[in-house]
Amino acid sequence: MKNKLTLQQLQLLTLESQGLTKKSPFGTGKNAVLNAVEHLGYIQIDTLSIIERAHHHTLWTRIPDFQTDYLEELVEERKIFEYWFHAASYLPIQDFRYALPQMLHVKQDASHYYNADKNVMQAVIDTIRAEGPKRARDFETQSSKTGSWWNWKPAKLALERLFMQGDLMICGRRGMQKMYDLTERVLPKSISTAEPAPIEFAEYLIKTYLRAYGFTTVKQITHLRTGNVLKANVNKALQSMMEEGTLSKVDVEGLPPVFIQNNLLEKTFNSTPSHVRLLSPFDNSIIHRDRIKQIFNFDFRLECYTPKEKRQYGYFCLPILFGDQFIGRVDCKTHRKDKKFELIHLFIENTDISTEVWLEPFIEEVKRFAAFNGCESLILTKVSPSKLTAVIKRALFRKESKGGGMT
Repeated sequence: MKNKLTLQQLQLLTLESQGLTKKSPFGTGKNAVLNAVEHLGYIQIDTLSIIERAHHHTLWTRIPDFQTDYLEELVEERKIFEYWFHAASYLPIQDFRYALPQMLHVKQDASHYYNADKNVMQAVIDTIRAEGPKRARDFETQSSKTGSWWNWKPAKLALERLFMQGDLMICGRRGMQKMYDLTERVLPKSISTAEPAPIEFAEYLIKTYLRAYGFTTVKQITHLRTGNVLKANVNKALQSMMEEGTLSKVDVEGLPPVFIQNNLLEKTFNSTPSHVRLLSPFDNSIIHRDRIKQIFNFDFRLECYTPKEKRQYGYFCLPILFGDQFIGRVDCKTHRKDKKFELIHLFIENTDISTEVWLEPFIEEVKRFAAFNGCESLILTKVSPSKLTAVIKRALFRKESKGGGMT
């Protein structure tokens, strides 16, 4: 067998693995949320709320009946936990031990950016041990001195340091306010706390990416993870898996070496349904910019951290996926008080596809997403290219012949 795949095969494989080709790939209800977190490996948490927060958006995309309470309930049930993947994330509780290397690194690094006062840390631990879970706001401080990192109060900095080094876990949230408790009281007794060996940690990363994306590269596995030791272990683990016959290295024109499970080499790759997905900028499928550019020829960067005058598309653009192609992006904002969802600027970049093909599913998805954001009406401010403005507005705002629905 020649270990070769086409770019389109990789596109279809990764979209299917990401749960973006079926209506309910992980089932329904709260159990689907757990299935999704376990399959994808993590769900990134983000506090930006110009539209519904990213962790809710990412799950809603894959779970039609998703409710925002589900994540919090799963944390309280000790089935998922909050920690760091490449960013703050929800993770399967069964993967707790793979967070230990990061926790121990923080604990052993006296110069880490969470450089909290040891006396304050001890006071925080003692208080939580005696009184139970606490939020940062539950601690009072006499100090008027501002910290050097985000101007955090000493107790808040101590909480975050204790969390990052594994002494505390987040046992729940009140809104976006974290509730901290002792790890020994939060972590189920059945969960292993054996630190993985470096090669075992490399294998965990490889298997996580293979499961979530269908294929992987060394660069993706080590995304935002520095150090030559990890890269060497990843290469060693990949070589071992190939020798065992479970993994193959395949050639794809224009890409670095791609690794894929052998059973997927025989898979039939079917075209995806022609539905539209409005993806979160923090969605697992879009988060690696180089990968998306290589595989889908779609250059995406979130510009909310870019100075306004330097933004090309807008503050909070959502990639628009139609079938297996990214056809554009839309800058959005939720006006919660007025219950209006604004499409600030809709950019259609793939004009080779007829508007008649993607417009109806796009409108259906926009209205569904607006409703998820608690909105009852839409605003369309600008379209590029401008020649599409009239046809999109007519379709978007036409009234249903029988009445009802969002208009």
